Amino acid sequence: MTISVQGVVARGKGEPVAVTTILVPEPGPAEALVTVQACGVCHTDLHYKQGGIGEDFPYLLGHEAAGVVDAVGPDVTDVAPGDFVILNWRAVCGRCRACSRGRPWYCFSTHNASQKMTLEDGTPLSPALGIGAFAEKTLVASGQCTKVDPAIPAATAGLLGCGVMAGLGAALNTAGVTRGDSVAVIGCGGVGDGAILGARLAGARTIIAVDVDDRKLEWARGFGATDVVNSRTTDPVAGIRELTGGFGADVVIEAIGRPETYEQAFYARDLAGTVVLVGVPTPEMRLELPLLDVFGRGGALKSSWYGDCLPSRDFPMLVDLHLAGRLPLDKFVSETIALGDVEEAFAKMGRGEVLRSVVTL
Repeated sequence: MTISVQGVVARGKGEPVAVTTILVPEPGPAEALVTVQACGVCHTDLHYKQGGIGEDFPYLLGHEAAGVVDAVGPDVTDVAPGDFVILNWRAVCGRCRACSRGRPWYCFSTHNASQKMTLEDGTPLSPALGIGAFAEKTLVASGQCTKVDPAIPAATAGLLGCGVMAGLGAALNTAGVTRGDSVAVIGCGGVGDGAILGARLAGARTIIAVDVDDRKLEWARGFGATDVVNSRTTDPVAGIRELTGGFGADVVIEAIGRPETYEQAFYARDLAGTVVLVGVPTPEMRLELPLLDVFGRGGALKSSWYGDCLPSRDFPMLVDLHLAGRLPLDKFVSETIALGDVEEAFAKMGRGEVLRSVVTL
């Protein structure tokens, strides 16, 4: 039996998204049907719409979500109907070479639902990051559901499903920021501000926010930035060095995903410092650096996948920190909107007017 619900679909590259009827099958083995309560509008959804991730149109967009489990398929034991969950796109397999080595946050064989959601005419949909949560209900692998304390509002909880978790994890997990470190974050959208918040939580002494928009820099201060650099008017490498005794930062997190800002991050770190790339590049981008500088500066150049998070470990812990008043996740929510407002939310994102628009259902 299938269920008819409303969802936001991108039918072709660059076309405006539209709310349309989609058909969701009842869950099969290892699957869960989730009633979506809230879903953030993330840059990744925009990349899908623009064809920057693939061309498997039509896409059912939305992935940064929280809701309640409606039903589960046979043999599912990790979640049950009525559980409040955050959806994740790292449903670890437990068997791949990363999981076998005790590094499930790198899982190379993550799960998605086996069955396809479709349009009314039977056209299969490609759910964004295997989730597709700009919809009243969605079908996911049961391992994509992480049970958390239902005391947290869904609009706040869902942000851990992607962007904010990516930023927090880039600082806490990938970079391993520790007490007394100096940290610079280039790009102060939702991911960058998540990294700033993570650096603050880890006890960084100096946290430098870099962006071209003074409004975003002011938001960054609210998440814990001790200093700001407007890279439209100030060379960011020089600015970061000036704020770190001339040496550069111990950790520089690049949250944009462009070659020019990555190069800035590379030269703005101290000797033996760490660069973390958490911004998502596009396929055609290329980076050129003198190999002698890569050797001579030492340290580490890392990429952060989903903040190198393990949802079963990190989501409940971060929700508990939020409920204890130690992690102001709610400050990322700029506005709540309806399904029909997603296209305008993409425009607001492009104009830098919001940190996160969140669809509530």
